[in-house]
Amino acid sequence: MILRPLFPLMKPAALAALALLLAGCAATQVDVEPVQKVDVPKQWGDASSADSAAQLVLDTDWWKQFGSAELSKLVNEGQQNNFEIAAAMSRVRQAEANARIAGAPLLPDADFAGSANRALPLSGGTPTTTASGMLEINYEVDFWGKNRAGLAAAEASLRANLYDRETVALTVTSGIVSTFLQVLSLRDRLQIAQQNVANAQRVLKLVEAQSRAGAASPLDLARQRSALANQQAALPDLMQQERDAQTALAILLGRPPQNFSVGEKGLASIQMPKIAAGLPSELLTRRPDIRRAEARLAEANANVAVARAALFPSIRLTGSTGAQSNALLSLFDGPNLLANLGASLTAPIFDAGRLSSRRDLAVAQKQELVQVYRSAVVSALSEVEKSLGAIRSLEERYRLKNQEVDQARFAFELSEIRYRSGAEDLMVVLDTQRILSEAQNQLGQIKLQRLQATVSLYKALGGGWRDDVRYGNPGTESGGTSQKINGAS
Repeated sequence: MILRPLFPLMKPAALAALALLLAGCAATQVDVEPVQKVDVPKQWGDASSADSAAQLVLDTDWWKQFGSAELSKLVNEGQQNNFEIAAAMSRVRQAEANARIAGAPLLPDADFAGSANRALPLSGGTPTTTASGMLEINYEVDFWGKNRAGLAAAEASLRANLYDRETVALTVTSGIVSTFLQVLSLRDRLQIAQQNVANAQRVLKLVEAQSRAGAASPLDLARQRSALANQQAALPDLMQQERDAQTALAILLGRPPQNFSVGEKGLASIQMPKIAAGLPSELLTRRPDIRRAEARLAEANANVAVARAALFPSIRLTGSTGAQSNALLSLFDGPNLLANLGASLTAPIFDAGRLSSRRDLAVAQKQELVQVYRSAVVSALSEVEKSLGAIRSLEERYRLKNQEVDQARFAFELSEIRYRSGAEDLMVVLDTQRILSEAQNQLGQIKLQRLQATVSLYKALGGGWRDDVRYGNPGTESGGTSQKINGAS
């Protein structure tokens, strides 16, 4: 139903009645069932009370705590050149453009059209020139808040993309640190494997000397040669793993792997950071992925308002002014000027439930994102808990495995001395050599796991990220959303 011009012809009483009707429509709200509150524990299960109550202070450059200048350089390079971070930044720019587009309907549209025409009669006569110019302004009255809600949704989407960019950056940074540590660990394991080969070669020379003297059998000689070959066979696989890890690191840095190589030789120069987990409640403001989930929920909430407003009439004001003249120079003379002002009202009557279904869809999408937010909170809590538990377990395993390596090395050295003197069988030497090799390899893996568990804890705690530092707290509205979903929507 379109009425033009409507308001200039209506009586005051009719206008008052229409205003009451529109106000009554505007008061209509969508009923959304309450959302169950997310229970956040008071302290971590795998941390002591002192650790949980400690003030959580994470440096945004948390990777510097490992004490490697090369690692810091690689992280800075990755943050600048990584393809995933660059793609996330492009999505931020897209969201910024969409926010500007969504804000445009809040202001009037102005269009100007001008034309000039000269007629030349074919049968003779005087040529005539006509000219016209028209300025038209259109404005949709945002009576139901549809355009404002659309802008709010676009701004929430922008915040979500900003948080997504930070989430990607944190993931990439964690990947760079973890892969760098893996390269160094593989180099340590390769060095241990080379030492084991050297030990096996030394024992083989001893067995060969005793075989020539008749003190060792051909079976002993074959067994030691087999043990040496087994130690040598481990080298190519470790070399390939080290190359693969360097390739993965180069990809994270956004550079071809052919000319890339890590300078550090092993984990000996890497420091073992210690951080306090803080309180679980602090996690909700320190994780960009949680803030992203909040922003998506705020966007869905605004989309519900947009879908609801589409059920009500739309009011558009139109104004135009212009001139038409038979002479171009007299186009803007007083007698040639004209103006027009009108208003239109369009209301849906029958759409087979399309608009109401869109509203129901928006409500269902919001309810889905409520659960996504709650899932993000629970997942974040579980990630911190798992990292804390892994750190405590790996510290104890490393301590015990280190003792095992010391005793295994002593047993191997003692068995070799006894074998030289003829007091021990070669099988004992081979067995102690195998136990030492396995224990050293396991110790290197545990050390890597302990370092990577620290990286996981940094990541789970948000890596020192704070949105009020980077963006001037753009999540104010999403923070309000968090209060809503902990109570009622």
